Parts: sequence; C-alpha cells; structure tokens
Amino acid sequence: MRQHSTFPRLFGSLLLVVAAGISSIGAAPERGAPSPAQAPAARPLDQIVPAPAQVRAGGTAYTLTARSRIQVAGRSHEDAREARRIGSYLAGLLRPSTGYALPVTDRRGDDGIRLRLVGSDGRDRERAPGLGEEGYRLESGRGGVTITAQEPAGLFHGVQTLRQLLPASVEKRTPQRGPWTVAGGTITDTPRYAYRGAMLDVSRHFLTPDQVKLYIDQLALYKINKLHLHLSDDQGWRIAIDSWPRLATYGGSTQVGGGPGGYYTKAQYRDLVSYAASRHLEVIPEIDMPGHTNAALASYAELNCDGVAPPLYTGTAVGFSSLCAPKEVTYDFVDDVIRELAALTPGKYLHIGGDEAHSTSHADYVTFMERTQAVVRKYGKTVVGWHQLTGATPVEGAVAQYWGYDATGAAERAQVAAATKKGTRLILSPADRVYLDMKYDRSTVLGQSWAGYTEVDRSYDWDPATYLAGAGVSEDAVLGVEAPLWTETLATNDQLESMAFPRLPGVAELGWSPAATHDWDTYKARLAAQGPRMAALGIDYYRSPLVNWPAGQ
Repeated sequence: MRQHSTFPRLFGSLLLVVAAGISSIGAAPERGAPSPAQAPAARPLDQIVPAPAQVRAGGTAYTLTARSRIQVAGRSHEDAREARRIGSYLAGLLRPSTGYALPVTDRRGDDGIRLRLVGSDGRDRERAPGLGEEGYRLESGRGGVTITAQEPAGLFHGVQTLRQLLPASVEKRTPQRGPWTVAGGTITDTPRYAYRGAMLDVSRHFLTPDQVKLYIDQLALYKINKLHLHLSDDQGWRIAIDSWPRLATYGGSTQVGGGPGGYYTKAQYRDLVSYAASRHLEVIPEIDMPGHTNAALASYAELNCDGVAPPLYTGTAVGFSSLCAPKEVTYDFVDDVIRELAALTPGKYLHIGGDEAHSTSHADYVTFMERTQAVVRKYGKTVVGWHQLTGATPVEGAVAQYWGYDATGAAERAQVAAATKKGTRLILSPADRVYLDMKYDRSTVLGQSWAGYTEVDRSYDWDPATYLAGAGVSEDAVLGVEAPLWTETLATNDQLESMAFPRLPGVAELGWSPAATHDWDTYKARLAAQGPRMAALGIDYYRSPLVNWPAGQ
C-alpha cells in the first residue's frame, strides 16, 4: 500500500526507523555474520557434485533471511502433497543451522524458496520442458530461488543442488553464521543415466537400520537413485522369511569374525524401503544364489545335496557353497523366498546374485538360473544378476551387473557383450574402479586389494559409455553405474564412510553428469569444495593427497 506517502515526512521517517528495528530483530540468528564486504562470495552455480548439465550464471544473488518462506505448488492434490513433503524435508535441513522458521506454505509470496511441479500454472509448463522424471530447473535471483520439476524426484534432486549452493555450514545441526546466499542464474539439469546405484553389503557385517538410513541420506545428497541391499551370503542371512524362519534366526546369528550378526524383520525392511523412497531411492534386494549360500545351507539341511547342514561360517573365503540344483526342494525354497521378498519390495528389480558359484557345475548353474529367473518374473520383478548370469541364458529384459576389472579375460568380456546384443542391459561396477572397499593405496588399513588399489582419480576417471566398447558393448546397452561397498572389513559408520567417501561422489557424477563435463582436473577442485560439507555432515572421509582440500580439512 502507498497510503503512508500522504503522511507528514517526519512520521514517515519514524516508520522507517521502526521498520528497520523490526527487521534487525527478525534477523537475530545472523548476528555476528560477516559484513557485506567481508562475506564470502556465493558458490558458482557450476561448482557442485554431480556437475549440472546446463548453467547460465548471472543476475542478482538471493540471500535467505528470517522472513523467507518455502512455497510449494503442485499440479494436483497428490503432487501438492508431495511438494509439501519435499518442502518440509528442506525446511528440516535448513532450520537448525540458519535459525530461521522457514514456514512451508502453498501461498505465493515475494521472498523465499519456491518448489513447483510442472502444471501448477500455465507458465511452468513452458519454463520446464524436457525435464523427464528426474530433471529440474533452478532459478536464483533477487526475489528468491525457484525449483521447477515435472516429477517429485526432480524436485528432490533440485533441493540437493540448492543445499550444495549454500555454504557448507548449512549442514550443521546447530546455529551457524550466515549469510545464506545463492548465486544468481539458472541451472537446467537432467541425468545421463536412469540407473545410479550404490550397493551396501549387510551380510558380511550386519548393519543396523539406522546405519542404513544414514547411508541413504548420504547417497541422496549426490542424486543416487538406487540402493542395492546384499541381504544374504555365506556369513549371514539378513531378512526374515516366514516360510523358512531359521534363515534369519539361525542363519543371521553371526557375521565375519564371529560377531552377533542380526537380521531385519519384515517391518524393519518395509521401513527401510519407505525411508529410501522418501529420498527417492529405489531399494533393490539381493539374495545371492546358488553360491554364497552357506548361511541358508547351515539353517536347513535339506538344501544340501548330502542332507547334512554345514556349520555357520565367519571367514571371508568365497566359492565353497552351493544350493543343490538337482533337488526339487531347492526350488520350493527359491519360490518362497522370492515371493515373500517381492511382496515386501515395491521397486521393479530383484537381484539373484549368481557370482562365484565355483562349487556348482556349469550344467547345474544353467538349470538353476533358468528356473530362478522364471520365479522372479512370476512375481512381477525384473531379473538382475552379477555378470556371470550371461554364462547361462538371461531372460528377456534381464540386467547383468558387470564387476570385472582389468584382469578380466577377453572371453568373459565377449560373453557379456554377446548377451547385450540379445537385449541384456548392463549396470557397470568395475571392481578396480568403483568397488568402494578396495584400498586407496598400500597404507590403507581397511578394505581389500584383490582388484588393485583405487585412488580417487582412478575411481572417477573412466567413461561408462566406452568402458566395454573394446569388447563390443554399445553405449545404449549401459543402463547405468553402481558403486558396491562390501563389508568383510567394515562394520562401523566411520569405517564405511572412510571407504565410500570421497569416491562415491565421483561415481554419482559419472552416472548423472554429461560426458562433456568429465574432467579430472576440474572435478578434483569441485570435490575439494565438498570437504567442508562432508565434515559438517560428520562424514569421516579419506583425505586423498590427490585433492587440494581446504585448510583445516
């Protein structure tokens, strides 16, 4: 309103003084913040991980204040509810460090963060074409930051970008100094690959639900969208199966080194699936078969060809166990386990393992994988297996996860390539590049080195599109990438984090960012800037000497 312009000038001046006082009270959490001259420059829009597809920098920066709100809008009641949920998630991230109330509202205003799903008004349709299921557009200017997406996953990924554009201290859970400024300009961003995964081995060492949730939160920051849970192995069975209860209660009672082990109840597993979905990650459960099955064999004698249950196993050898492929009870077991697991898992994929089945004859392996794949399809899921699946006959639509490395023979690579020519898609997890349990160098205490040493540059500096081109695998056969974290030597959060970070962000970038952005020298500078953010999040990351980390990191 402009009515005050008719008041005497003195009264108008008094109003301005009072307004300034109120503004300063509202900004109390920013007391002690640097003056404008001292304030650090806002992070450039392209200095995030993964690198965005398109950036147009320029214009006035936006600074979050005590008056800022988070405004949400959706094209339908359901979308509005999802936008509000993402807005509440964002508010929960920002409130502790900024001290601001940041109310989440569907009322439009002139100041704040706006989260919009395409179709909430006519302009949005024109401003966000071609974003797909996971893309987003982020626009920052004097009046606020607007994130627009066609689907909720894109909106959520845009929020992760916004997090990284704010100072790293925004991640802390206690009040911090501002200012909370986002550089001006526009980011338009879509992923290179639809599948960007991380695997967590909860079998060698059991990881509690809270440990898994923490990892989910860390994955979400880097736009990972698949969580592969390795739920069974020789050392432990980690998911309750009602029709075969001893799998969990006995087969899950130990782990590597002889610890107490553990397993997830069905309620706990559902909760993990729901939590991952709230961060827009799809859970892919794995039951590794026919090898890596000692925990199951120890639980039920009838699954053994000789009818004798072996003892529980707490070592780290591989290749010595096998389900009995000629026995019909084996397929009763497979059917029951897959049926119950499929019912618990809303995602499209179910992983059946298939690697290192050294104690299964080739003929038995082919028979077993043929029958097991049919069960997976029977219960409405898409088959995923380690790339040894290609030594059998992958069913139509099956996905093979390639974990070979430089020492993998040409014949094995050719076998994988031949399967892709018949329609099998690949998830790339080369062990000497993205197995996160591989030691960084000879001095690394944790992890293993059978695939060699994997420093941060080696983990990042390869191209999924051309990695198997020499074997005859075309770019369109690559579904995406996945970084497995095996836990023979890992049990605590600090141990997991020191091996996953800082390599995991690089794998995430390989999956998300355009090939044109791929450059080790520019990436390592952006990775260095992630150091303070990881520290603020409490991530105990490895300080690679190849990266010029900021002072104090």
